[in-house]
Amino acid sequence: MKLVPLGDKVVLKQLVAEETTKSGIVLPGQAKEKPQQAEVIAVGPGGIVEGKEVVMQVKVGDKVIYSKYAGTEVKLEDEEFIIVKQNDIVAVVED
Repeated sequence: MKLVPLGDKVVLKQLVAEETTKSGIVLPGQAKEKPQQAEVIAVGPGGIVEGKEVVMQVKVGDKVIYSKYAGTEVKLEDEEFIIVKQNDIVAVVED
């Protein structure tokens, strides 16, 4: 089974939070904050959304940063995904 987003939606898979701080402190489970960084798993076709033309600017495999309270969390086959609108993505992370 796979998720196929519609319109200007993007399916993200959240990247794993670091368990150790840069200074070497190990964080317990409840102290870990969910990262706002994710990998793009699927991208909608764009097109006309709410009367405006939307051109998709991200592609599958991109690493992105998204708004903190954006999206809808979905669990599918024991994996968790977040579905967001493209305008909830604030940056693409480049290596």
